[in-house]
Amino acid sequence: MPSAHFDDQGNARMVDVGEKAVTARAATAVATVRMQPATLQQIREGAHRKGDVLGVARLAAIMATKRTESLIPLCHAIPIEAVDVAFDDAEQDALVCRVRVRTTGKTGVEMEALTGASVAALTIYDMCKGVDRAMEIRSVMLLSKVGGQSGDFLRAQT
Repeated sequence: MPSAHFDDQGNARMVDVGEKAVTARAATAVATVRMQPATLQQIREGAHRKGDVLGVARLAAIMATKRTESLIPLCHAIPIEAVDVAFDDAEQDALVCRVRVRTTGKTGVEMEALTGASVAALTIYDMCKGVDRAMEIRSVMLLSKVGGQSGDFLRAQT
């Protein structure tokens, strides 16, 4: 039985978005990095020996959103119009990477936002692993998406 990503012979295929309307679209995703409080303190103070951890993670997130189609096999190449990256360090032992991606196009940017948040978290891990190998990347999730044929999505607060 054919579906969006498979033809009637069961072969993978890219979804045809040619007939879809061009609309404004946005998505926001997060990834949480749990770490020792001392590691987070070094990041907050800019005292980490590898330098500006959040600055590098921000650039990694932006770069990742623009490369998503190279990483996820059936993703479309999407013109990214804006990427906003923020970090929330309100907890004593966690840093939340939040990535919002916007475009005007025929398909959404959920995968780009999820990829950006994931790569930001991986970059933080990479830069801090020398002082805290027990870090954990958790809760990579889509928070919201707007625009497109399937409608809007807003994750319920838990």
